[in-house]
Amino acid sequence: MPDKTRLVKVWDPFVRISHWALAVAFLAAYAIEDEILTLHVWLGYLAGLVVVLRVAWGLVGPRCARFSDFVYPPRVVLGYLADLAFFRAKRYLGHSPAGGAMAVALWLGVAASVLSGLAAYAYQGKGPLAPYLGPAAQASAALALVSPAYANDDEGKRGERKARKSRAAEAWEDIHEALATITLWLVVVHVAGVLWATLVHRENLTRGMIDGRKRVENGLDPGASKGAPI
Repeated sequence: MPDKTRLVKVWDPFVRISHWALAVAFLAAYAIEDEILTLHVWLGYLAGLVVVLRVAWGLVGPRCARFSDFVYPPRVVLGYLADLAFFRAKRYLGHSPAGGAMAVALWLGVAASVLSGLAAYAYQGKGPLAPYLGPAAQASAALALVSPAYANDDEGKRGERKARKSRAAEAWEDIHEALATITLWLVVVHVAGVLWATLVHRENLTRGMIDGRKRVENGLDPGASKGAPI
C-alpha cells in the first residue's frame, strides 16, 4: 500500500537557527546570572538581537515564519488547547494556535528581560542606556534643576539622593530577575507543550525544528493558507 504521507520543508534556516540561538542565549544567561557579568550581558545582547531579527523575519520571511500564519484569536488558541488535552487537536503545518501564542509570549518575555537588564546595567554607568539612566545623566539632570540656594546642599542630602539612586538600581535588578524567572517558566511550559503535542500528533516536533521538515498527507497543499490543519 503506497505511503500517504510525505515530508516537506516547513522551517527555513533562519527560523531554526534563531530558535536554538535564543534558547541557548537565554538559558545560559539565566544560569550564570551575575557570576560572570560580562558574559551574562553579552548573552543578553545576543538574545535581544535574535528577538529583533525574528520579529522582522515574522514580517518578511517565508509563509510559516510570518505572524500572519501563526497568530490566532484567543478563542482559537483556547479551543486548540482544549482539543489537545483530549487528544483530538488537528495538526498544523506551521505553528499551531498554541505554539504561535507561546512563541509570541516567549519573545515578549525575553525582550522585557533584556530591556530591564539594560536599565539595571545603566545604573552602574554601563551599557547603551547609561547616557540616559546612568550616574552621569542623573547628575546632569540634578544640576539642571537645582536652585542657587540648593547648590550649597550639605553632604547629608547628597547622600540621600545617592541612596535613592541605589534603591532605583536595586528595583530594576529585582524587576529584571522577576521577568527572567517568568520567562523561564514559559520555557518550561513550552517544552511540556511540545512533548504533549508530539505525543498527541505522533510527530517529533523537536526534530522538525532541527531539519526543518514536517509530514503532510499526499494530495494536500503544503502552501495552503493560514489555519489550514493537516
